[in-house]
Amino acid sequence: MNVVSFTQMKDGTLEDYELLHELEVPYIAGTADRLLAELKRQGEDTLAGYKVSRLEHGLQSATRARREGADIDWVVATLLHDIGDALAPQNHDRMAAEIVRPFVREEVTWVVEHHGIFQTYYFGHHYGWDRNRREEHRYSPYYQSCVDFCARWDQASFDPDYPSLSLESFAPQLKEVFARKPYDEAVIRPGVVEGLPPL
Repeated sequence: MNVVSFTQMKDGTLEDYELLHELEVPYIAGTADRLLAELKRQGEDTLAGYKVSRLEHGLQSATRARREGADIDWVVATLLHDIGDALAPQNHDRMAAEIVRPFVREEVTWVVEHHGIFQTYYFGHHYGWDRNRREEHRYSPYYQSCVDFCARWDQASFDPDYPSLSLESFAPQLKEVFARKPYDEAVIRPGVVEGLPPL
């Protein structure tokens, strides 16, 4: 097995870093497969107190997005929007946003990153929280996209009887997105607002 010569990065040689780059290429290419495996694993996790698993919530959300004619960025990001829930329950939205950020347009990443605050509109008042905290982000060109994302896809997707599409049906789109060149300006399109598809 090829391994580097160093035990501290500062001591690495050009050959060491060339080796690491060579080994990194197939690892990066496997990102979509690792994400699919994590989603599958989350099918074993019930959301404490909810009627559906973490996976089912993601599948319902993404199924709604697909059935409404959302583009590939929306569908894949919607599938992954809560993937950070198990490891980072207090900032799962930001964790998921960092996963998708290099591969989808800025609008979609912003929505994933802020959906946690926007979701509190539906339940925050029950805890004595400010349910309108999302108004702090009213300045954003992506504000309405996040309001719509939560209303149409996220908050509505906890129904054990909803006919979700399978995880396998989303795999080709997920693999296509994660095969994109990271941070490609033609994909990221900063400042562009497309919104959700019209109902």
